[in-house]
Amino acid sequence: MKYLHTMVRVSDLDASLDFYCNKLGLRQLSRRDNDKGRFTLVFLAAEGDETAQIELTHNWDPETYGEGRNFGHIAYRVDNIYDLCAELQKKGVTINRPPRDGRMAFIRSPDNISIELLQAGDPLPAQEPWLSMPNTGKW
Repeated sequence: MKYLHTMVRVSDLDASLDFYCNKLGLRQLSRRDNDKGRFTLVFLAAEGDETAQIELTHNWDPETYGEGRNFGHIAYRVDNIYDLCAELQKKGVTINRPPRDGRMAFIRSPDNISIELLQAGDPLPAQEPWLSMPNTGKW
């Protein structure tokens, strides 16, 4: 397992980029605008430490974020998302967003922190029981 990023929701992307880049000194690694989903993702990291990233998520539709809502999730890259989810499930962990697509799953910590699991490399072929498993709540 490899740590990937921590996601934070931001209400004003320009002000956030000014803070994180111009004031804090982080560097923008990538930016993705998603017209269909109406959001922008910007990945930042400290110079020389691109492996520890912050993902700024800007939802285009206005929303007021309380302190509990602006923090999004912690993300880890995993070698086999199906095997890890099966192992976690055996240990009593609820899979909130099953890895139906062979690429992504979400679980929650005992303190309700959302943890995203992302398949390393290409998505694995869809397989049961994950394919037909419903979401069990917010992720």
